[in-house]
Amino acid sequence: MPEYGGREAVAAVWRIESARIVGALARYTGDFPLAEDLAQEALAEALVTWPREGVPRNPAGWLLTVGRRRAIDGFRRRSALDDRYAALARDLGEGGLAAGGAPAGPEQEVLWDPDRIDDDVLALMFLSCHPVLAPEARVALTLRVIGGLTSDEIARAFLVPTATVQARITRAKKTLAAARVPFEIPPVADRADRLVSVLRVIYVIFTEGSSASSGTDLIRFDLASEAQRLARVLGRLVPDEPEAHSLLALLELTAARFPARTGADGEPILLENQDRRRWDRAAIARGRAALARAERARRGLGTYGLQAAIAECHAVAPSVADTDWARIVVLYEALGRLAPSPVVEVNRAVAVAMAQGPGAALVIVDELVAAGALATSHLLPSVRGELLLRLGRESEARAELAEAVARCGNARERAVLERKVASIDDGRGA
Repeated sequence: MPEYGGREAVAAVWRIESARIVGALARYTGDFPLAEDLAQEALAEALVTWPREGVPRNPAGWLLTVGRRRAIDGFRRRSALDDRYAALARDLGEGGLAAGGAPAGPEQEVLWDPDRIDDDVLALMFLSCHPVLAPEARVALTLRVIGGLTSDEIARAFLVPTATVQARITRAKKTLAAARVPFEIPPVADRADRLVSVLRVIYVIFTEGSSASSGTDLIRFDLASEAQRLARVLGRLVPDEPEAHSLLALLELTAARFPARTGADGEPILLENQDRRRWDRAAIARGRAALARAERARRGLGTYGLQAAIAECHAVAPSVADTDWARIVVLYEALGRLAPSPVVEVNRAVAVAMAQGPGAALVIVDELVAAGALATSHLLPSVRGELLLRLGRESEARAELAEAVARCGNARERAVLERKVASIDDGRGA
């Protein structure tokens, strides 16, 4: 591995291998909360030992060995000399403890079984995203045990106190234990429903990263990148699930536009003003390949597949004017039937405005307003204000955009809306 210092090596190995370590410990102990605690204890020991003694030849195996040894110590202290203890002791005698219980040397560190690793990580994903957990707990636990993020990192990403994140993780582990959720890949009959939860958590993480709901940055690249990494892992673990590949396609195609979405000062750049030469062509190619793989399953595109197909329309178009807006409208109509939501309808309205004009789009938006949809979001008044502006109804447009400013939690997006209001006040309009 690269020449890192001790603490840097710990951080690098933990970020890459934490899910495998926790998963392996959960399989051996049969207790997920205990496994996560054991992994954290191993991490703490590495932070002390590696800077002093050097990085071990097999760092992930070293961490797993320490975690399993701590499990044995705990069972001994509780005099839990049952079959589980005996099985663990045999395993550690073979790969983690020398004869007589001496600490393992470099040649005795636990080696990985690639097939079992995949099963462990997939089981860990299903466990972290279990429906018995609250949505925010699923996100926190997934980032902690699959992503390897610390509580501080998760707190910074979502702009909440570290104590809040720690409480969510603690509560999630207690909930899983109380519900006696087994550490296993769900039976085939239950797998599809559980996969929906896993996909949703990854999508939520990426959405917050790609369009931050609050704070001073439009894009939180680390959070979006972590969601992409999780989607790639999931795609490898469930290669026959088209929606997993569809989600990966959506994330790749969306992230491909990141380089052009903000200027040097961090200010947002609207789609029509983006320099498409800055779009990441490699990410576009990966996204289109993932979408094609999903389509080859011939099951019809699901919610993520339809969104990915929309993103592909943008990715292949040379300009806004040359975008296939009619196809995008059809895709949004299909998405609205499959997963109806006000946000989908707002996005459909934007596409209708481009394909048919702002008047037709305003009808859709006014129906949402009449229904009281998105009452606290800035999305609806910002789109309605833009449509009114294009129709020449400037005073109404100003009122809508001012409302959008008041609702917007992201400083960068709010600045764009404020400039739009100021342009109307200056008589420059659209």
